[in-house]
Amino acid sequence: MYTRVTTIINETGLHARPASDFTRAAAAFASDITLNRLGEDRVINAKSTVHLLTLGLDKGSEIEISAEGPDERVAVDELISLIESGFAE
Repeated sequence: MYTRVTTIINETGLHARPASDFTRAAAAFASDITLNRLGEDRVINAKSTVHLLTLGLDKGSEIEISAEGPDERVAVDELISLIESGFAE
């Protein structure tokens, strides 16, 4: 398992469009990918837009992305890069 932490930088948080972009990117990987908001016990499937939106991630939210599988490092690193790019907003 490979895990990294990052912070949401979008002014409007992870609303519908960036959440959809994130889950679409996550779905491209073979690994199982999970996400949780630091300080909360709930872990969600990062390939589900609905589950991702239920976390209510706003600007400044710290999240942990974990993956387990054949492409776990590439998956987490690319998803972290996507978050840190601000989804071009």
